Amino acid sequence: MSEYTARLAKVRAVLAERGLGALVVSDPANLFYLTGYDAWSFYTPQCLLVPAEGDVWLFARAMDAAGASYTCNLRADQIHGYPEQLVHRPDVHPYDWIANVCHDLIPPGADVAVESDAHYFTARSYLALSNGLPGRRLVDSAELVNWVRLVKSPYEIGLLRIAGTIAEQAMRTALDRLQPGRRQCDVAAEILAAQTIGTPEHGGEYPAIVPMLPTGAAAGTPHLTWSDRPFVDNEATTIELAGVFGRYHAPLARTVMLGDPPRRLRETAKIVADGMQAALSAIRPGVTGGAVHAAFNDVIAAHGLVKESRIGYSIGIGYPPDWGERTVSLRPEETTVLTAGMAFHLILGMWMDGWGYELSEPVVVTADGVERLTGLSHELTIRR
Repeated sequence: MSEYTARLAKVRAVLAERGLGALVVSDPANLFYLTGYDAWSFYTPQCLLVPAEGDVWLFARAMDAAGASYTCNLRADQIHGYPEQLVHRPDVHPYDWIANVCHDLIPPGADVAVESDAHYFTARSYLALSNGLPGRRLVDSAELVNWVRLVKSPYEIGLLRIAGTIAEQAMRTALDRLQPGRRQCDVAAEILAAQTIGTPEHGGEYPAIVPMLPTGAAAGTPHLTWSDRPFVDNEATTIELAGVFGRYHAPLARTVMLGDPPRRLRETAKIVADGMQAALSAIRPGVTGGAVHAAFNDVIAAHGLVKESRIGYSIGIGYPPDWGERTVSLRPEETTVLTAGMAFHLILGMWMDGWGYELSEPVVVTADGVERLTGLSHELTIRR
């Protein structure tokens, strides 16, 4: 409870600083952060009302509200279930009902922050809430809770470390099972099983993103999953997955070559590994995200390589469809100063024309540098 009390206090401090009367939280990761509520219920409208003062209130579908008390830290009278007949209707919306209940909980004339860029807060949700709260102005929260989540507590870092052990075990499974002739779907199934089984000490959970396995020419693009085609000799496959514990994600990427790697892949792997070391050496409190990007870019630019996308982003709690926090990115224009307790997925993906290479690490910023959450080699994996 002390952890949750501290989190809510930080959120309310920002509300006071911005002169906001309330916050409507709809991102399932932020709901979990503030209350511990954890269910696959986010495909229907649900939210947490955080007034500037007083109790917070959870709103969910009636059948889900009944189970919320099993996972969250709220009293039964703080959990409200909207009627089942409001689900998937063209003429009415759950936020009509939610707004009616919230009307007396939000002072007239107050500015109400909403997570307008959250994946599960739809345009209809916004319109229903706005129409149902006359005299209140809806404003963008600007990822308020996400930014509060940026610096992790010692408790959260402990969960990330456990997630790292699960990520490492899942990746070892992937690297071992990916062999010529085996179907991609069979290897994907074994990765998913490894993510769920976890380690002997800690069981795993479902990831916000399924394992990604671009192979052959498709390895030149990220975010592809799998098919039922077999892996074949003389092709490379990039693997990106995550270990999950307590909803905290530790993403990890590696590349496997079946057969002798072509010179361009072998050389790129060496350059990227050197760039990884440079980026890790640059991460410490007091430097900007842009400075970390520059350390990596200086290494690859010396070899004529270019990476246009960011090289990392903040991580922590994750729910589908994303394990990133949508706050700090490691890219040239990032001016946010790193602080001990921040966690990042340092993702060095080189996506070329018809081929690619990936190497990544989940890391935590420490008082004097950086902590890797896994211990796998940074070398290209070769299977002959």
